[in-house]
Amino acid sequence: MQKKIYLFATSKSKDAINIKSLDVRFLKPEIDFSKYDYLIITSKQTVKALEQYDTKDFIDIPALCVSPKTANLYKEFGGKILAVGDGYGDNLAKSIKEYRSETKWLYLRAELIASGFVQKSRDDGYKIDEKILYASECSKEILDVRVNDDSTLIFTSPSSIECFLKNNTIHPDAKVIVIGTTTANCLPEGISYIVSQNTSIESCVELAHNIK
Repeated sequence: MQKKIYLFATSKSKDAINIKSLDVRFLKPEIDFSKYDYLIITSKQTVKALEQYDTKDFIDIPALCVSPKTANLYKEFGGKILAVGDGYGDNLAKSIKEYRSETKWLYLRAELIASGFVQKSRDDGYKIDEKILYASECSKEILDVRVNDDSTLIFTSPSSIECFLKNNTIHPDAKVIVIGTTTANCLPEGISYIVSQNTSIESCVELAHNIK
């Protein structure tokens, strides 16, 4: 019998039980986009938050996007793509190093972030400003959910793990899939897990259907 597959994410999959991990509240800080050469975008929520601004102020500024999926969303929005990362925020520092240190970057981000690529880039002499475009809190869905001990659990962010663990524990019989190593690092000690080969929900769900 197929184990139940729970997806803890802000996106959905038709092949899993979808549990929204976070409620997102958008912010609108004042931004002078004309000061910057490039943008840094690491989530679909950032693209959504940009809808609050006059697109002509930023739409021609190329963006470094964390993953192909984020890049596609920003391209559909009408934005220009500078470069596309491999899905890991920490690896964006390598992409930034391909440009001159005088380049002025604007990182449009969440209130809480797990990656340290900004400080690493600053330590290397790069100029990166940050603006917080959204804040998140645990959803009622994830706080109230109860899962079978032998279910397959898919976590797509550090916050999805943190929110789940507020009212739940991960049973030893559960199969755990994480979208990347940053997320894996937030699991409790001793929990076995599998890292998805690609940093996408589709890849995580496909893996969940294939593991025994």
